[in-house]
Formats: sequence, C-alpha cells, structure tokens
Amino acid sequence: QVQLVESGGGLVQAGGSLSLSCAASGRTFSSRPMGWFRQAPGKEREFVAAISWSGDNTYYADSVQGRFTISRDNAKNTAYLQMKILKPEDTAVYYCAALSDYDDPGTGDYWGQGTQVTVSS
Repeated sequence: QVQLVESGGGLVQAGGSLSLSCAASGRTFSSRPMGWFRQAPGKEREFVAAISWSGDNTYYADSVQGRFTISRDNAKNTAYLQMKILKPEDTAVYYCAALSDYDDPGTGDYWGQGTQVTVSS
C-alpha cells in the first residue's frame, strides 16, 4: 500500500514557476510508476505527466510539454513536478498518483489529497 501527500501549491503570477512534491510512505513506492494529474473547477480530472519507476522515462500532456518536468527520488520516496511559464489555465488542484501501468494514466490506484495551484493573470 502507498500513501501520498502533495505539497508546494500556492498562488503565482502568470509566467512564474512552482514546484510540487509528492511524499510517499510504503515500501512499494520505488517500484511504482507515478503520475501527476489536475482538476480545474467544473472540469474533469486530467493527466499531466508520468514517470517510470526508475525515473528513466517520462511523458507529458501536450498542454504542459516543455513547461513542466516530472522527476523522482526513490531514496527519498518523493516525486516532483516542476512547473515553469505558468498560465492561468494551469490553475487547478494537482494530485499525484501511484500507477499500476506506466503506459496507462488511467491505472492510478493510490492518490494524494491534492494541492491547490492558482495562477493569476
């Protein structure tokens, strides 16, 4: 079992940067692919980025490609999402999730509680 706690959200101006962290408990973190997702008010939750268990492979939603970077430190049981050139449309609650299948973002079976990111124009 994996328990996840996100942190690092906040208010930032458009064009700014923010880094999110996802601290995991449980021995299986280092063997699980991880994903970041977000949900804006009135919208469905959407995929943002995923990283393989080793950290060697990543992929991103088109909307964040080139601006966001996902990474992980298995020694610290933590995943990260570095966000740059933030836009107002990036405003959402951001969630991390442990995935069962790296290639399928729909396989998140452990979720954090989320952290709010607000980008002002």
